[in-house]
Amino acid sequence: MPSSSDFLPLILAGAVLNIELTLLGGLGAFIVAFIVGFARLSNTAFLRVPARIFMEFFRGTSIFVQLFWAFFVLPIFGIALTPFQVGAIVLALNAGAYMSEVVRGAMLALPREQFEACIALNLSKAQRLCYVLLPQALRLMIPPFSNNIVEILKGTSVMSLISLSDMTFRAQSVRVQTGDTALPFLTILAVYFILALCLWTGMRWVERRLTPKKSGERNI
Repeated sequence: MPSSSDFLPLILAGAVLNIELTLLGGLGAFIVAFIVGFARLSNTAFLRVPARIFMEFFRGTSIFVQLFWAFFVLPIFGIALTPFQVGAIVLALNAGAYMSEVVRGAMLALPREQFEACIALNLSKAQRLCYVLLPQALRLMIPPFSNNIVEILKGTSVMSLISLSDMTFRAQSVRVQTGDTALPFLTILAVYFILALCLWTGMRWVERRLTPKKSGERNI
């Protein structure tokens, strides 16, 4: 009977799927976050109210239910998606709902003087956003965004529930075949930690790049 160690390469190969879901889900979440976040800042109720409903719905319902609904219910209405598409979309919508509050909060946290200075300089709305407000707000968004990206990575573990062959799915298969629980799940525990550490490192680098250096300060 094969041992769990014989299946380790198979489990590790599943990490590729988790990484792909994290990258696509994260990209989609950024797009959703900025669309919904700025819609909630709008003075137009036509934009603000639907954005609020979207945000509350995806934050107030379980990602498990969202995943099952998209995978099992949407085909009834003629919308058939692959398990990978379902996983990426659900991760993007769920995380995007949380991240939209980060976008909104960062914009509201900017000093009022910044808005007044933009008006005094007669800048257009697009110029205010691109050259003055958004660069400052991004520096406030990066730390909470880092947490959300790691949450997206951890959320990929539930994708095994719709038969995606990720690390969790493969670890469970190895457990069934070998009867060993400790090694397969210890392996994916370590891999998730390493991937999360890499994400944290990358986001910290982005944060340092976006933060203006003080006079005389040097990068370490």
